[in-house]
Amino acid sequence: MKFLPITQIEVAPNRQRREFDPALLQELVAGIRDSAHGLLHPLVVREVAGQYVLVAGERRLRAIQDIYQLDGTFKHGGASVPPGTVPVIGLGELSDLDAEEAELEENIRRVDLTWSERATATARLMSLRTRQAAGREDPTPSVAAVALEVRPDGDRTAALDAARKELIVAKHLDDAEVRAAPSLNEAFKILKKKETARQNIALAETVGRTFSSRDHTLINGDSLEWMQQTILAGSFDIILTDPPYGMGADKFGDSGTGSDGAAHFYDDSQSNWRDLINVFARESFRLAKAEAHCYAFCDLDNFTEFRYIMKEAGWKVHRTPLVWHNPDGFRAPWPEQGPQRKYELILYAVKGDKRTTALRGDVLEYRKDRGEGHPAQKPVPLLIDLLRRSARPGDRVLDPFAGSGSSLVACHELSLTCTALEMDAGAYGIAARRLAALSSQPELPL
Repeated sequence: MKFLPITQIEVAPNRQRREFDPALLQELVAGIRDSAHGLLHPLVVREVAGQYVLVAGERRLRAIQDIYQLDGTFKHGGASVPPGTVPVIGLGELSDLDAEEAELEENIRRVDLTWSERATATARLMSLRTRQAAGREDPTPSVAAVALEVRPDGDRTAALDAARKELIVAKHLDDAEVRAAPSLNEAFKILKKKETARQNIALAETVGRTFSSRDHTLINGDSLEWMQQTILAGSFDIILTDPPYGMGADKFGDSGTGSDGAAHFYDDSQSNWRDLINVFARESFRLAKAEAHCYAFCDLDNFTEFRYIMKEAGWKVHRTPLVWHNPDGFRAPWPEQGPQRKYELILYAVKGDKRTTALRGDVLEYRKDRGEGHPAQKPVPLLIDLLRRSARPGDRVLDPFAGSGSSLVACHELSLTCTALEMDAGAYGIAARRLAALSSQPELPL
């Protein structure tokens, strides 16, 4: 160790640290100037062509500069330091690895950097340890080992998560949006969103070249029996369906003509609805993938019970329903007194931790499509809106109460594979006709 005039020490412009907290710096000034021990560790310098370049200790150097500007003194090793000088350790011509290790030791372990500086430093440390291991022919260091070196104290899981994100984000700090993020977690979210968009585009290009109506399945049969008998557990990304509402619609006098000439061609009693929904909730959860979404149309009176049944089956159900506002709605359960109903509700549920692809509102306004002869036909744009919140090209959709087959058309437009079931022969015929019309269209590029 030797003492050098403080004016002879140069600070390279490309050092890792860019910001210094004034309050923390003043705490260090007081610690060096007023404590009995004074400066605990000398600065680390590298001699290059007669010049002394700082390797580690920039905070200490700045603190000592502040002390001298106020004509103060300090000690090192119990002895007074000659005025205007600073104790240094000269390591001669350090290798690049040694110099980088000294700077990382100073910055990572001693004082927090900004999130972007720490991400850069963590990435540099991983690179350094990897190169050192290669030189010694040791195994490549793990992220966990580097995480504990960077954050030796505190929660190990949190340290590993932070280090993993830093190593990923550090590769993308040239992206202005990532670099401007207020925190590491926000930067990681931005990066993840961009990567998801890139993957979606790539997937769409692949799926779009080959997708046709042949990728869909339409079955005429009892969907509850099919769901309980099928072995396709964990197969579907989205459940999108319009089951009976259990509101006695088959008794309404306003329903118009059903697919077979009757107002409603199924038992819409509440008891039948309850039996049906219990099976649907249980089997839809089983058939859904580990991460999946469910959209199921329902009636206001039964929404609370429907939500409870779905939760008991394992779904995480949103507290309030989505609302479809239909300006063309004409139904009036009391035809003599009114009013006409202009809305319907949609229960939204999640399995696992599936994220949405788009954050949209909970009120959806869509007019009716051209009638296909089904009393409860849902407009294709409405179903497309729901699917776009959750689906990526190539995802599999299950509609066990397909009615006139609107879900088939919606899935086809988004290059999703749809499995649709309908028990009523008339409604099945409508869905089959719509599926056949898709077959006559050119294969869809997305």
